[in-house]
Amino acid sequence: ASVNRDNATGEVTLEGGALVLADMGICCIDEFDKMEESDRTAIHEVMEQQSVSLAKAGITTTLNCRTTVLAAANPQFGRYNPYKSPVENIDLPPALLSRFDLLFLLLDTIDVEKDKNLALHVCKVHSTFGGGDGGRKDNVTADDIYEFKAYDANFMRNYVRKAKTFEPLIDDELQRDIVAEYVNLREEEKGADRDSRKSYTTPRTLLAILRLSQAHARARFSDKVEREDFNEAIRMMKASKESVAQSKPVQKGVNPLDVVYDIIADLSRKETDTDGWLDISLVVSMAGHKALSPEHVTEAIENWEGLSVLLRNPEQTRVKFVVPVSG
Repeated sequence: ASVNRDNATGEVTLEGGALVLADMGICCIDEFDKMEESDRTAIHEVMEQQSVSLAKAGITTTLNCRTTVLAAANPQFGRYNPYKSPVENIDLPPALLSRFDLLFLLLDTIDVEKDKNLALHVCKVHSTFGGGDGGRKDNVTADDIYEFKAYDANFMRNYVRKAKTFEPLIDDELQRDIVAEYVNLREEEKGADRDSRKSYTTPRTLLAILRLSQAHARARFSDKVEREDFNEAIRMMKASKESVAQSKPVQKGVNPLDVVYDIIADLSRKETDTDGWLDISLVVSMAGHKALSPEHVTEAIENWEGLSVLLRNPEQTRVKFVVPVSG
C-alpha cells in the first residue's frame, strides 16, 4: 500500500498494492528473487499476519491481505547448483522461504519426448488456421487445443466461491495422527546425513499440513477434514521434497565416467532418428544437472573412446556407441 498526494487538490489518498487488492484471492508474483529490499520486508508481515501496517502522511491503519501467494524465482547464479540447498540457490532470506507451504524445484532438463510435447502444445496454442476449408479459425476453444474437455471460467469461479464458504475442522483422532506424522518427519531428518539435507521440518511445516488438509477438504465441499485430506497433504509435502532430491549431484563414490555413460545410453535409447549420433552439447547439458562440468564430460568421452566403446565424429561435436546399446 502507498499514500499519494493529488497534484491538483492536494488531498492525500491511500492506494492498496497488489497484495491488498488480492485480499481473499491469489496473488501471483513472477521474478520473486528480484524484489526490492523494502518489498521483502513488507511481505514478511503479509505472509505471517495476513495484514499490512501503514503509517505515512498522518495515516495510520492496517489493511487486510488474506491472500495466497504463488511465486516463481530464478536461481541466484543463472543455473541451479545441486551442491547447494534451495535457500542458497535462491537469493532470498531463509525466513521468507520458510513461510511458503510448498517449494517445488523445476529444472529445465533436456528430454526429447517432453520437449516434443511442449513444442506441439505451443504450436497448437498459436495455430489460427483450419484444415479442410483453409479458412481462418477465429473462434478457437479450449476443446480444440487440448485432448480433454476443460471447465469454463464461470464454472471455476462458482466452484471456488462455493468452496470458500466451508470451514472444515479436524477431529481429535486425526489430530493425533497429524502430530505423530510431524514427529516422524523431524526424527527422519535427525537421522539423515547432514550434508544431504535439502530442507528442514519446522513448526511452520505443521501449520502447512493443517492448511493443505483443510484446503483439500474445502475442495470436496466438506465441513470435516478426513484422512484422505491429510494423506493428500502429506503426499504434496513429500512430492515437494522429492523435487529437490532429484537435483542431487553425483553421489560420493560414483565414478563420473559411469554417469556420462548412463546419460549417453539413455539418450541413445530415446533418439532413434539420428543413426545413434548425439550432440555432445546435449550430453554436457544433461551432465550439468548432475554437477559435472564440460571438462568432466570431455574426459569421460575420451576415456570411453580409448576403450573403443564410444566414437566421435571428425568435428568432435557428436558421439555415438560403437555397438548400439539395447533397449
